[in-house]
Amino acid sequence: MRILIYSYNYHPEPIGIAPLMTELAEGLVARGHEIRVVTGMPNYPQRQIYPGYQGKLYCTEERNGVVIQRSSVWIRPQPGLISRMLLDSSFVLTSLLQALRGWQPDVILLTVPPLPIAVPATLLGWLYACPVVLNLQDILPEAAVHVGLISNKRAIKVFEALEKFAYRTAHTISVITEGFTDNLVSKGVAIDKIRCIPNWVDTKFIRPLSKNHNPFRQIHKLQDKFVVMYSGNIALTQGLRTVIEAAAKLRHIPEIVFVIIGEAKALDNLWQVCMEHQVENVLLLPFQPREQLPEMLAAADVGLVMQKKNVVAFNMPSKIQVLLASGRPIIGSVPVNGTAARAIHQSGGGVVVEPESADRLAEAILDLHANPIKVEAIGEQGRRYAVQNYSAEQALSRYEKLFYEVVAGTSRKPAMTERAIPDAVPTE
Repeated sequence: MRILIYSYNYHPEPIGIAPLMTELAEGLVARGHEIRVVTGMPNYPQRQIYPGYQGKLYCTEERNGVVIQRSSVWIRPQPGLISRMLLDSSFVLTSLLQALRGWQPDVILLTVPPLPIAVPATLLGWLYACPVVLNLQDILPEAAVHVGLISNKRAIKVFEALEKFAYRTAHTISVITEGFTDNLVSKGVAIDKIRCIPNWVDTKFIRPLSKNHNPFRQIHKLQDKFVVMYSGNIALTQGLRTVIEAAAKLRHIPEIVFVIIGEAKALDNLWQVCMEHQVENVLLLPFQPREQLPEMLAAADVGLVMQKKNVVAFNMPSKIQVLLASGRPIIGSVPVNGTAARAIHQSGGGVVVEPESADRLAEAILDLHANPIKVEAIGEQGRRYAVQNYSAEQALSRYEKLFYEVVAGTSRKPAMTERAIPDAVPTE
């Protein structure tokens, strides 16, 4: 098939949806499909256009068989509501022109957020007479309203209208958790329009590695330390202050060290919190090159997943799959009734504690620190679960099968029969 992936984030951006869409696109190419990706100039998480892309309106490149069509976006380092809307609008306008430059796709995969790109994707689906599969990584504006990112009533109404438009015009909606399915059905979306395909992790790339002679541990003088690590986006929804407060409660145990890895500007704010609590057992580091991710994760004894109390129940951090695949136990400081807590419990690869509670977080860390056999057993169970449920190959097969189904269902040619679907595509 010829598949157009419409995704604001893509390689070389190191976190979030970018690695997932990159792995999906390159995996589909490896299975014989033609893929082109319409995306923005790379800017995340620094929110600055990367060197080499600055000053360009458009550029087209090829990487591992994928044609990548980039367009300029209007970006600011610390976007407010208006800045965010201008950013989304700029991508809507510039990306449409790029999407029209190239072959006609058989199917379009649209990733959301940002929500406004549902408009050009829908237009393209109409122009090309092909189905649009909407991939929901978050449910907007509901999630943003819940945590206070959007409070303007007019803006909320606009985004709600966009949300309804996106659901109505998409041929099929792929969601990453069953919690998303429940939310959409409650909004009137037909259940047969929804497919649940969890996010994945490359379990060959992210894998358990020994802590002995680990380069990351050696460089940062973490030998003989019990390392509690948080790596990823640092935003309003994470509540990293709780980690600093837990570190303050455990400062009397010198072998326990906290490592927080994130975007430099966000780390500056956390440094102020560290100074406030006078902690010296917290190491703040910028994002590491992606090729070093396996050894960085292997340097940890425990991986953290952090959420605030007010995060919507259906939110599912993609770092859960990554941490499970690394073979390190998770401590999830997340709402107990949420999707993240459910995923951690089902995997058997971690424990869940009350969010925004430094006391509960510190207690969980102490328990694992005192029980190395338990740490090893939980980590091994998490790894097994990741391989069985979150492998990239499984996700590729599910998306491939979905694309064949939607193309067959909307083709102006005679519909494809089961025999016309390649043997490599598994049936359920």
